[in-house]
Amino acid sequence: MKKIANPQKKYSSLISNIGSLLEQGRKQAYQAVNTILVSTYWEIGKRVVEFEQHGKERAEYGSALLENLSKDLKLRHGKGFSKSNLIYMRMFYLKYPKSETLSHQLSWSHYFELLKIEDDLERSFYEKQCIKEKWSNRELKRQKNSVLFKRLALSKDKKGIIELSKKGQIIENAKDLIKDPYVLEFLRIPEDYSYSEKELEQKIIDNLQMFILELGKGFTFVGRQYRITLGNRHYYVDLVFYHRILKCFVLIDLKINEVNHADIGQMNTYLNYFKSEECSEGDNPPIGIVLAAEKDYVEILYALGGISNKLFVSKYQLYLPDKEELQKKLQNLLETKNE
Repeated sequence: MKKIANPQKKYSSLISNIGSLLEQGRKQAYQAVNTILVSTYWEIGKRVVEFEQHGKERAEYGSALLENLSKDLKLRHGKGFSKSNLIYMRMFYLKYPKSETLSHQLSWSHYFELLKIEDDLERSFYEKQCIKEKWSNRELKRQKNSVLFKRLALSKDKKGIIELSKKGQIIENAKDLIKDPYVLEFLRIPEDYSYSEKELEQKIIDNLQMFILELGKGFTFVGRQYRITLGNRHYYVDLVFYHRILKCFVLIDLKINEVNHADIGQMNTYLNYFKSEECSEGDNPPIGIVLAAEKDYVEILYALGGISNKLFVSKYQLYLPDKEELQKKLQNLLETKNE
């Protein structure tokens, strides 16, 4: 006897299917509107620049042109044509003179943020990363504020900095994952507040999405306080991730004080265990990161000596970096490489 489908179940399925269609349609509509908006603002910028460059308008008219345009366009077309917006539309064309270089994956809000970056190398990096990692506008702002480009660039030579700008961050080996320092300002822990490792871990779990954004592309959360057993004793890894690109586990141990050789030895033990007991066929050897508030570079150099595992020690900080200080360091690096 043929089984009769449950009418309520079929109706629920209909509701679900319609909901999916609506969501897909809205997404496509948003993308279409975004593409048109980006193209329109680029065209407006082009017309303004061409008008300025005709005759001597650029030299004599200057900002008065944008002021007059703003007043007249607002009268005819309403909001959206403030002088500052027109300045950015004009700048949009000047920075991206070829329309085919524009990405339909980025919204005007993305480009608006990118145009605030004066350095061409830096802007190019954030543009590439935005596309590769599908950052929202909020995520782009956060990565800019955390000075991600400069933090990554300081570990490279001049050629590496240019490659970073042109291609974004390429993950090919364990070292490509590592930042020093990691910026955890989103945890909102006051600098003068005395907190425990347990509190730090809980704050990270509560802000896991932002923490993964700081870690970078490819990280998938596996668990916290991951138990491993050696003999009759239990040990716990603070945070365990799996990296989809490098195909390996990434273990993170949190230290609120200065890291020492015992912390490094402990992480090395964890890595040996994971390599032997947790890794499956096709997995690459695990990576370990001891994330500490402070570190003594000399002690760490000796403590890591002879360790064959991929083990790194990085600092974290609870506040945004000083942009001017990092800019000076990067400039010195570029000048040194030129000598």
